[in-house]
Amino acid sequence: SDGTLWTWGNAPFGQLGQNDRTKQSSPVQVPGTTWTTVGAGDRFTMATKSDGTLWTWGYNAKGNLGHNNLTNYNSPKQLPGTTWRSVDIGYQWTVATKTDGTMYSWGSNAYGRLGIDIAGYPYAGDRSSPTQLPGTAWGEQVSLGERVSVATKLA
Repeated sequence: SDGTLWTWGNAPFGQLGQNDRTKQSSPVQVPGTTWTTVGAGDRFTMATKSDGTLWTWGYNAKGNLGHNNLTNYNSPKQLPGTTWRSVDIGYQWTVATKTDGTMYSWGSNAYGRLGIDIAGYPYAGDRSSPTQLPGTAWGEQVSLGERVSVATKLA
């Protein structure tokens, strides 16, 4: 309830957010406070803060961190914008919503899971920065599976 964020486990790509790649067998605090939502995927992590900012770190082979590059980050790096509401991450892809009801996806588009109307295998249409999906009435509920994205819509 104090807004702190804690991580532990393996960290070969810096996904624990400690500015290193050291494995941790007990919880260590990620720098900062006011964290509100969090997601952990295949060797990368993301979280939002109460001010609406979105932070990403770890493995970035398919642009899944959203920084328009393929660079891995060992500590939290902020994505542009301050109206992020929620985030969920899958195997090398991300889906996030904003407070205005818009939804964005980025990373690996294998099997068309980004929802940008480009399907293919292995990786047709990968995106390394947030790409808006059609519509503006997306709900807060987003869930990602192995090869599928699911979200609620308000209208």
